[in-house]
Amino acid sequence: MAGRLGLIATLIVVVALFKTTAAETYTVGDELAWTIPPGGPIAYSTWARTKNFQINDTIVFNWTDTHDVAEVSEADYDNCTKTNPIGTIQESSPANFTLVSNNSRYFICTISSHCELGQKVTINIGEWNSASSLTVGSCLYSSPPWSFPC
Repeated sequence: MAGRLGLIATLIVVVALFKTTAAETYTVGDELAWTIPPGGPIAYSTWARTKNFQINDTIVFNWTDTHDVAEVSEADYDNCTKTNPIGTIQESSPANFTLVSNNSRYFICTISSHCELGQKVTINIGEWNSASSLTVGSCLYSSPPWSFPC
């Protein structure tokens, strides 16, 4: 019985540690920064899929040349509609946004046709965004002593 209580106490501590991890800061696009991506929107969607955004994290948009960043609704993101931003269009770099809820957030560049050329990113918060290395039907624990049926 004492061993079971110790295990439960240990699990509670581990969960508490995960919940109190420090907020992260992410630079959108990493080395690419915030620009018209070569190859179109796949660059930013691929970048975002490799991140695990959480509440209180900060995303930073860095750019040179003529760009800006606006948060928009999903519909405005899909259509690159620039006339109805959420809040103020950020016109100077760097532009920082703190993630304050588990809602997805959508950002575009409103300059000329930059959004249509792929300068836009969706930030999904509170979920692991990267593609899983497991395929359907595979087992995570497949070798003894952790053999579980698929």
